[in-house]
Amino acid sequence: MTWEVFVVYLGVCGTVFGIYNIVQSRKRTHEQDCRDDGRESGAILTEIGYVKSGVDDIKRKQGEQEKQHIKVIRQLTAVESSTRQAHHRIDRLEGKDER
Repeated sequence: MTWEVFVVYLGVCGTVFGIYNIVQSRKRTHEQDCRDDGRESGAILTEIGYVKSGVDDIKRKQGEQEKQHIKVIRQLTAVESSTRQAHHRIDRLEGKDER
């Protein structure tokens, strides 16, 4: 084998080895990018789950507050009615009744 053939053979081997390294490097980079994307997607889905849970809690509390509000309104209506009746009785007792 002559010196020129050896240099050509060495050049071809170096080129093939370089191409192989490039392909492997791109494959590793692609796999790492996929893992990173997966982690990012998982984190986003987790955060969305936390937000959804918070919204559900707010809706539940709002429903409870609406029930409490209705209860207070009913009690207020009953007190107003009772007060009105009491005023009528007081007016009758004091002789202010205009009936």
